[in-house]
Amino acid sequence: MIALAVAVTIVGVVFGGAFAFQRKLIYLPEAGPPPGAAGVLSGGRDVTLTTSDGLSLASWYFPVAGAKAAVLVAPGNAGNRVYRAPMARALTARGLSVLLLEYRGYGGNPGEPSEDGLKLDVRAAQDFLAREADVPLIYFGESLGSAVVTELAVERPPSALVLRSPFVDLASVGQLHYPFLPVRWLLRDEFPTRDNVARVKAPVTVVFGAVDSIVPAQQSRDVARAAGARTIEVPGADHNDPALSDGPELIDAIASAIR
Repeated sequence: MIALAVAVTIVGVVFGGAFAFQRKLIYLPEAGPPPGAAGVLSGGRDVTLTTSDGLSLASWYFPVAGAKAAVLVAPGNAGNRVYRAPMARALTARGLSVLLLEYRGYGGNPGEPSEDGLKLDVRAAQDFLAREADVPLIYFGESLGSAVVTELAVERPPSALVLRSPFVDLASVGQLHYPFLPVRWLLRDEFPTRDNVARVKAPVTVVFGAVDSIVPAQQSRDVARAAGARTIEVPGADHNDPALSDGPELIDAIASAIR
């Protein structure tokens, strides 16, 4: 009985800790505010997005005169907007204005990230672009950001949706990396990308790496199949490789998304 009690206690501590601290494992913001946008790219603007729950989120906007479209960039779960600056450079060079959304809790912003919180953040970003850019909107999501913009696209359809390394849902990724935990029971945030993308009316493009070790390529294919999407598989690319940050396949996919 003592051994059983000890085993139950250990399991309870492990599962309880996983439940309590799961968002520390999901959201990996880099501490401290980044530099100003103008120092990253000429003409860049530091902007503040106001969420419906009262947060002020610092983000970067890179407008292009005569832009053919504007891209709302929803980042992945790690780092901050500095890491997306090369993509902004490449897209502005192709005649696209770019808004690099910085989530709550990231890049010196207030608040704590969660699925519900990120829904509010991306809506504040879309509100900003709808006011500032009188051109078609492209939603682009990177990994976790794919789930964020897909949910937005159901409610507020864009002219085009581009998803980079999307997963079926968060539990499907969690089960892969934490096979010893009942992930689907423990998760507080779901991010059901595949279910949502099937309801999106805009044209969808899915870009992913053939050897992605974080989000398996098959999950991205499953998302693409649910959307009836155009699919671009980048040979030899892993999840965080430069090819999937500002490589030609990715930039071409975004720049040609409105067809």
